[in-house]
Amino acid sequence: MAILTAAISPAVAIMTFIYLSKKIELEPLPLIVRMFIIGVIMVFPIMFIQYAFEAENIFQSPLLKSFFLAGLIEEFFKWFFLLFVAYQHSAFDHHYDGIIYAVAISLGFATIENIIYLFANGIEIAMLRAIFPVSSHALFGIIMGFYIGKAKFTNAHPTLCLFFALMIPVSLHTLYDYIITVREQTWLYWITPFMIVLWVIGFRKIQAANKHHEELLKP
Repeated sequence: MAILTAAISPAVAIMTFIYLSKKIELEPLPLIVRMFIIGVIMVFPIMFIQYAFEAENIFQSPLLKSFFLAGLIEEFFKWFFLLFVAYQHSAFDHHYDGIIYAVAISLGFATIENIIYLFANGIEIAMLRAIFPVSSHALFGIIMGFYIGKAKFTNAHPTLCLFFALMIPVSLHTLYDYIITVREQTWLYWITPFMIVLWVIGFRKIQAANKHHEELLKP
C-alpha cells in the first residue's frame, strides 16, 4: 500500500495543479479520466515493443535507443490518442484544455511506469521518481498539449503546430533519456538544470494558454 501511495501521489498532485490552473471554467472530469486510463493502458504495448527491439538488439546505441525506444514511441502514442480521442471532442473547447488532456494521458503512463519501477526497486527512490521521471512526463505533456491547443484554436499554421506538438516532446524526451543513459554516475548533476529549464518552459506555456482565454473574454 505504501508503494502504491508513493507511486500515485505525484501524479495526483501534478494533475490537480494543472486542472486548477485553468483560468476559465474547469473541465468535465470524464474525458480527463478517459485520457488518464488510455495513458495507463498504453504502457503495456509500449513495453512489449521496447522489449522486442531490445531482444533483437535493434536501436541499441544510447542515442538511437533514447530516440526510438523512449522519445519517439512514447510521445507518438500520447500524441496519436490525443488527436484521436480528445482533439475533436466537444469538451475540448479552449486552448488550455490541450494541456489538461495531454498531461492526463502522460500522467496515466507515468503512474503505471512508476508503480512497476517502485515495486521492482523499492520505495526508497520514490522521491527521485516523483521529481524526475513523473514530472518530466507531465512537462512533456504540457508542451504537447500547448501546441495541440494552439493548432485547434489559432489560425496560424495548425499543421505546423501539430508537428511541434509531437517533435518538441520527442526531442526533449530523447535528451532526458540520453542524459540518464550516458551519465550513469553523474546524471543528477546534468538532469537537474535540464528539469529546471523544463519547469520554466512549462509554466510559461500554462500562462500563454490562459492568456488566450483572457483574450477570448475581452469585449
